[in-house]
Amino acid sequence: MATTPALPLLPPLQPPFTRSAPIRSLQNVQQLEARPLAEALPVHSTYEIFVNSARAFGDRTALAFLPTADPAAEPIRWSYAQLLTGIHQTANLLHQLGVGPEDAVAVLLPGCLEYHLALWGGEAAGIVQPLNPMLTDEKIAAMLTLARAKVLIAYGGEGDLGYWSKALRLRALVPTLQTVLRVAPHDEAPGAAAPLPAGVVDLAERHQHPGDHLVSGRRIVASDIAAYFHTGGTTGAPKLARHSHGAQVFTAWGCVQMQGITPEDVGINGYPLFHVAGVLPGSLAALSAGVETIIPTTGLFRNREVIANYWRLVERYRCTYLSAVPTVLAALANVPLDGADISTLRYCRTGAAILAPELAARFERLFDLHIHESLGMTEMAGISTITPPGVHAPAGCVGWRLPYTQLRVVALDAQGNASDQDMPPGQPGMVLFQSPNLFSGFLDAADTAKAFTQDGWLATGDLGFVDDQGRLHLSGRSKDLIIRSGHNIDPKVIEDALGAHPAVQLCAAVGAPDAYAGELPVVYATLVPGAPQVTEAELLAFTAERVDEAVARPRWVQVIETMPVTNVGKIYKPELRQRAACHTVQALVDGACATEAPGQTRPEVQPEGDNAVRVTVAPGAQADALATRLREVLAPLPLTVRVVNAPAAGSPQNA
Repeated sequence: MATTPALPLLPPLQPPFTRSAPIRSLQNVQQLEARPLAEALPVHSTYEIFVNSARAFGDRTALAFLPTADPAAEPIRWSYAQLLTGIHQTANLLHQLGVGPEDAVAVLLPGCLEYHLALWGGEAAGIVQPLNPMLTDEKIAAMLTLARAKVLIAYGGEGDLGYWSKALRLRALVPTLQTVLRVAPHDEAPGAAAPLPAGVVDLAERHQHPGDHLVSGRRIVASDIAAYFHTGGTTGAPKLARHSHGAQVFTAWGCVQMQGITPEDVGINGYPLFHVAGVLPGSLAALSAGVETIIPTTGLFRNREVIANYWRLVERYRCTYLSAVPTVLAALANVPLDGADISTLRYCRTGAAILAPELAARFERLFDLHIHESLGMTEMAGISTITPPGVHAPAGCVGWRLPYTQLRVVALDAQGNASDQDMPPGQPGMVLFQSPNLFSGFLDAADTAKAFTQDGWLATGDLGFVDDQGRLHLSGRSKDLIIRSGHNIDPKVIEDALGAHPAVQLCAAVGAPDAYAGELPVVYATLVPGAPQVTEAELLAFTAERVDEAVARPRWVQVIETMPVTNVGKIYKPELRQRAACHTVQALVDGACATEAPGQTRPEVQPEGDNAVRVTVAPGAQADALATRLREVLAPLPLTVRVVNAPAAGSPQNA
């Protein structure tokens, strides 16, 4: 029978992660693979990473939280030694609350120092489950229930997303939730918080627990599950991807090797920490190598003041690298330097979405920064390929695979899925991976089966090709292909064409439903603030001139005020497809109503679900006849269109 050890147990001493040699070619990657992986990477858990970093870097700053976006304001700093102490104390508090290696600890926090206690203390005690606070109560409750979460670590203030109110509501929705740990806002005065209800504990109680070891005596092995990350989260049922400690450790090590991260580096991590990009490539990799990581306010990159002051923050903290998704880079391109010294920046990286060539050129023109792209995904613990510093590649090139990983590009089958036919260099297909940082499957076995090919490769859904240097180039997602009369149209061809217009800031091409062709290409765009006036017709003509293939030329361009994005800043194409469907239906409705008497209220067209549109016919003498005619006109469209009659005023339905 196991007993609690009498003496503190710490993992064997290992040096922090350091780069072996600069990566400038696939041959450099292959040279790293000459040693067995177990020799190159003897660390087994994220907990070991923090033990090693604290021993190596001690009083050096690990994390600096900015209470405001004002570059002159003083940050709140934690050293590597303080961070490890807090991780120990948090893990020990969770252990006292009954959290074991198979129990989930959910996290509902904004950007803050304590997020790192929740993440890494949670993984040392059990399984951490970061949550997107922008999701509905019902969606979050479903994920907590699926994970059988035992503890919720939640922000004790409302912020802009109602954190604390949401946490208290979740208590009543999740049967397995036993305790809520409250994180006090950084500016809360001592004793100012209201008395905590039963079942709620202040995270500050961690200070009553040992800070130099895990009282559980737990020995974490690489295959132990470290985290549950939810994928998507905007539509559909939640999918929880399981990350092992070994997968997360490999991601950190691989990032250090490919990017040459050193203790002299300083970076601003504005990614949300419920997403793998912020947690693993953004945080764990940096903290494994002695980097100082800046947390830019509780709002992170969602805080407009952070964007407005970004270059001054780079100057103040002498940042050496910049990391952000393309939509954030597009916003930064509109922020003038105004004399800020950004000469310390040596590396600019992006991921999560394909980089538009014009944005890449504009960034280099404005700031003399070449943007290096990478590919990452939840199913591979946040990183798959990287373009290293010093390697200049065209937009769309996401670099070389990580050491010890395998990459294939295969043809698509008739259903748009991965086949077993490998494509030669230069030929596009779907990207497949096998890797040490591959996830351990979803909690639902059925979801896991769909993620892999029959021979065990991860089917990413990404489309691309490998060039003659072994670098991966991406063009888009298989689900984003526009299929016009059986002809596959790559939306990136359209986006690159329109994106070259100097007035265009962001653009996205999608398929609009068509009764004959199935889908027709259309494109949405946002404009650069202050750019000269340009019409949609001019943008359409500009695009058509630059798209060689006639079938790929968009039918229309629509300028919109803001581009819909996901909670991590990716352009959200499902909403644009929904808009395009409504646009198509509206045009057909307008045509069918052209002969209606003046003054007749036009039917209302609204989205209804992911691939459906509702048309509501206003009451009137001809309402039934109009509804019948609209059903006939709209029936050939390849989507669900529901035509309904609005109840008359005073009817039982309107009572």
